[in-house]
Amino acid sequence: MHPGKSVSIAEDRFQLTIYIDNHSRRVRVDDYLGNLTKVMEKTEEIASRENADKIIVKARKEHFIWFQEHGYLFEASIDGYYLGTDCCFFSKFLTDERRASEHWIAEDGIINSVYRLQEPVQTTSLPKSYVIKELDQSDAVPLAELYRAVFQVYPTPLNDPDYITKTMEDGTVYYGFLHEGAIVSAASAEINSFYKNAELTDCATLKDHRKHGLMKVLLARLEQELVERGIFCAYSIARALSFGMNAVLFQLGYGYRGRLLKNVYIFDKIENMNVWVKDLAIPPNFGQ
Repeated sequence: MHPGKSVSIAEDRFQLTIYIDNHSRRVRVDDYLGNLTKVMEKTEEIASRENADKIIVKARKEHFIWFQEHGYLFEASIDGYYLGTDCCFFSKFLTDERRASEHWIAEDGIINSVYRLQEPVQTTSLPKSYVIKELDQSDAVPLAELYRAVFQVYPTPLNDPDYITKTMEDGTVYYGFLHEGAIVSAASAEINSFYKNAELTDCATLKDHRKHGLMKVLLARLEQELVERGIFCAYSIARALSFGMNAVLFQLGYGYRGRLLKNVYIFDKIENMNVWVKDLAIPPNFGQ
């Protein structure tokens, strides 16, 4: 599987950065400036050319009404994404099949169940056989093997060590747990240094090591790294059918901000994804 491609376009009265994801049959507007009508005309032209059946836009909050007026559906938001200004996800579906969801009610039930969870019990210390470390380019091969073992299909080619190395060069930070010298759990923070936000993503733990709560520890360590770098907008996009990952994010203090319908191919089907957001500038338990 090949990653999609990001394309930057500058034409009369607008600029556009668009991600073309043929694997998931979608195009995503990651950034734009200037005349919105021209931005979206160009986007729809590209979507048609690429045979995409979903357009997704990371829109600025002040353009909310414009997108509603032009037939786009609001799906989710990220507080403070643009240097403190909110990002709103708007979508346009180009086929009825892409607009329909077979699991929406079950996924609503998962969110309801997550919000009924108690405050997390203070975790007992991990067995001494687990060692946490920041992963570097020398770890790219075993890291790719971990992702290959956990994900049969994934939106990005994390089973390719060269791809992982490139993401590290581009500023993505990876942390992992080693057990007897092997990486058994990992997660990353994909940092947008211009807008000062980061997506916590690529969360994977081998099945035999899932009972220790390793992912919560990794994500908390990544948050600490972000705060040290002056980045306070953290978000994560989790499979809507995964109770475990949504529960981890809730118990780490993330707030649910909506669901992206039929968003990406993971495993054997195109999945709905929940958006979770946390303001790292607020100290833990502040005001409680």
